[in-house]
Amino acid sequence: MNIIFNKIEEHHKRNSPFVAYRKPNSEQVSGFFMTDITLHFTSQYTEAGFVFAPFNREENAVLFPLEKSEFINENILIEENFSLNDNFKENINSDKEKHLHLVEKALDEINKNELVKVVVSRKEEIQLDKLDILLTFKKLLKTYANAFVYVWFHPKVGLWFGATPETLLNITGNSFKTMALAGTQVYIDSEEVIWKSKELEEQQLVTNFIESQLKPLSTNLKIDKKETVKAGNLLHLRSSVAGELNKSASLKALIRGLHPTPAVCGLPRDKAEEFIYQNENYKRTFYSGFLGELNIENKNSSLFVNLRCMSIEDKIASIYVGGGITKDSNAKKEWEETVAKTKTIKKVL
Repeated sequence: MNIIFNKIEEHHKRNSPFVAYRKPNSEQVSGFFMTDITLHFTSQYTEAGFVFAPFNREENAVLFPLEKSEFINENILIEENFSLNDNFKENINSDKEKHLHLVEKALDEINKNELVKVVVSRKEEIQLDKLDILLTFKKLLKTYANAFVYVWFHPKVGLWFGATPETLLNITGNSFKTMALAGTQVYIDSEEVIWKSKELEEQQLVTNFIESQLKPLSTNLKIDKKETVKAGNLLHLRSSVAGELNKSASLKALIRGLHPTPAVCGLPRDKAEEFIYQNENYKRTFYSGFLGELNIENKNSSLFVNLRCMSIEDKIASIYVGGGITKDSNAKKEWEETVAKTKTIKKVL
């Protein structure tokens, strides 16, 4: 039995805070296992530990400090074959109608030239018969090798799982890497991938925003060509971005510049945030926030956007999904995209 898996079960039974996670395309699983149940926060991002930050950038991020945790790394290869759930009950229609209405409202704002893009999301609740925390984590690890996969728990906050395809930021010394990720289509094995103008434009908007935010903070900014990447049953467009942080710029300034990205919020950012807070009718909390290692070994940070995720409370799994709305969006297609995105998590339940 692996040490990390034992620790997960032990900490969860004891109601003690922990996180276990694996970075994309790695066999190494890491974990922070807290030695007390204090709820720690960070707003400056100068500490070392694991950070779990909400979508709302005015709220502080939860921190598992390194000095108050047992930190474990372990190579884990999962040999078991798991049965995945492909028989999903379709959503109740009231949720569909609500989401269609929200997309139409977003399109109205875009047509008034208030917004160029806004990401609207919804929460889908599923009643669980039971939840095996370790089995769910193992299924995510086995199924999504090229995602950042995690299970996170704090008794004062709750239990979260995710398999996210999107890096917010990797930083080593003064060198950083990030990505512009946008555009979605369902992966079909036999077909050549063709991207429509809506997705190409959406990805370009994200790239332009990241470039404008990072230019004042960095030198040697380099943006690669768009490429298609696969995340579970979906395809996305991605451009890799790299640069050097200016001597006067801080990690906090870099995070503030990037989060929330247009891939989870919209453009102009302030107007998109305002639209989301006024119209989504639920609180995103940690969905579309970010999480990951902060200032570990030689000040390395590795942060990911919290997408394809769920929270669990009283045997109810809340699955969070959204999509970017631009002038070319179609409400029915946007609904279908959110349904496709829920499958990432539903498969492992």
